[in-house]
Amino acid sequence: MKIIGPDYLVFGVDDVEACVQYLSDYGLKPRNLDETGGYLEALDGTGILIRSRSDARLPAPMETATTLRETVYGVADEASLQAIEAELSKDRAVSRGADGVLRAVDDMGFALGFQITQRRTLDLPGELSNAPGATHTRALNSLGASEEMAALPRSLSHVVYFVPDHAKAEAFYTRLGFVCTDRFIDTGPFLRPAGTLDHHTLFLIQTPPFMKGIEHFTFHMGGPTEVMMAGTRFVNKGYESFWGPGRHQLGSNWFWYFNSPMGCHVEYDADMDLHDDSWTARVAPPGADNSQYFLFRYQEKWAPGGPPPKH
Repeated sequence: MKIIGPDYLVFGVDDVEACVQYLSDYGLKPRNLDETGGYLEALDGTGILIRSRSDARLPAPMETATTLRETVYGVADEASLQAIEAELSKDRAVSRGADGVLRAVDDMGFALGFQITQRRTLDLPGELSNAPGATHTRALNSLGASEEMAALPRSLSHVVYFVPDHAKAEAFYTRLGFVCTDRFIDTGPFLRPAGTLDHHTLFLIQTPPFMKGIEHFTFHMGGPTEVMMAGTRFVNKGYESFWGPGRHQLGSNWFWYFNSPMGCHVEYDADMDLHDDSWTARVAPPGADNSQYFLFRYQEKWAPGGPPPKH
């Protein structure tokens, strides 16, 4: 089952206009939008589908307040779809719609879809740095950053669920070929499906049942400078920073999280670790000491010669 990762997420929201504006300002490109919502995509075509909460086209809502209605995974080929269908049909209803998406519901009640991935192949350089002793550095006279540099989301990276039973939730995804790359004790696992080397495309966090739903989603950026640049531009547009910028320990990815009108957090990330089946999962207690190597806090620009402005 060569599941690559989430192709798109579907939300049912109260304020379609605010959510579309938020995601546009985040850096996604609107496509096929109308007054009922529509799709906003990253550079590779992965993205977010926004609809009104009452839109009849949406899957049924959860019993909690979460606005996430569906997670649609991209798979490598038809054989993977058939393998997923055969596995899930053993104990639950599975259907394939006119759109070609195979649909089911996981053991926590999250609506899932699976389709042959619609991701476009990207051919873009990653961030390079000038470091003594390094063979590959930026070209001579090439700037490392500029006010004009593009800093756009490249690909939907991962989604994080709050779940009331992380062990039961993990067992379901193990059936689909997901493996644990790292784990927070009594909290939940970071999971990687067979079709990607990314450290995780799904993270499960144990919470009380009333919190069940999406905690955050994130898109990969081209490097840490793009995370900083995109996040700074986002703050300057009036959006509220929640956590970051910083760098995680498990996964090593740079991060910056923001509050959103979808009722979840939205992250920029970059430079996530890649793993194959030879990797041995680490186990760590949860908490601030193991959640990040370092953490910054956004501050308005200033220059030497005086203290930062007081608020």
